[in-house]
Amino acid sequence: MRTTTILFDLDGTLLPMDQDKFIKTYFGALAKKLAPHGYEPQKLIGAIWHGTGAMIQNNGEKLNKEVFFDTFRIYYGERTDTEQYLFDEFYEQDFDREVRESCGYDPDAAKVIKQIKDMGFKVALATNPLFPSSATMSRIRWAGLDREDFELVTTYDNSRHCKPDLDYYRDILNELGVSAEECLMVGNDVDEDMIANQLGMKVFLLPRDLINKQGADISIYPHGDFSALVEYVRNVNN
Repeated sequence: MRTTTILFDLDGTLLPMDQDKFIKTYFGALAKKLAPHGYEPQKLIGAIWHGTGAMIQNNGEKLNKEVFFDTFRIYYGERTDTEQYLFDEFYEQDFDREVRESCGYDPDAAKVIKQIKDMGFKVALATNPLFPSSATMSRIRWAGLDREDFELVTTYDNSRHCKPDLDYYRDILNELGVSAEECLMVGNDVDEDMIANQLGMKVFLLPRDLINKQGADISIYPHGDFSALVEYVRNVNN
């Protein structure tokens, strides 16, 4: 079956990122935002981690956002319901300003997306949906791209699963109306991105900001830089 659709990870793939630096900067900025409202930093960070873990384990009954705040509510009770606006305000106003410095920039990312679209492929952004739309749109801009570059962007507002759950990829396939065999998944995380091949997707690993927690042999996957990716896509249907 011909490949029609290319799925891209964002963090560490289109957007250069040292994950540890990003998390440290992100948590620091959020703690600074919420501290004046009585949120003690260590308790807050613990609540966020537990909420993130709950999203990763989401069984699909609720949106990821709902699962996150259900878990957050265990720590902060009804206060969570009245102060969700603080999180929205942070992601809409502070995130872009405070966290941008933790990420890099590769002008070739936007060039690659344009090249691939010019070849006639559909492109979707399969970024792990742990963030709201506003924070995801900021990271898209940091990569030199626009929302309009993608058929679909996964966020915690519109998703019911997370990577590496295969149901996350099944949801994308259903939303786009394509089969796994029509798709190529491109990413930098061996566990979260390359797992898409279990559904029958082709995969391509970009190892610049490689995440390989299990120390897997990456030679089994097509891999390389953006130039190698473009060449691979150009010949994928030959």
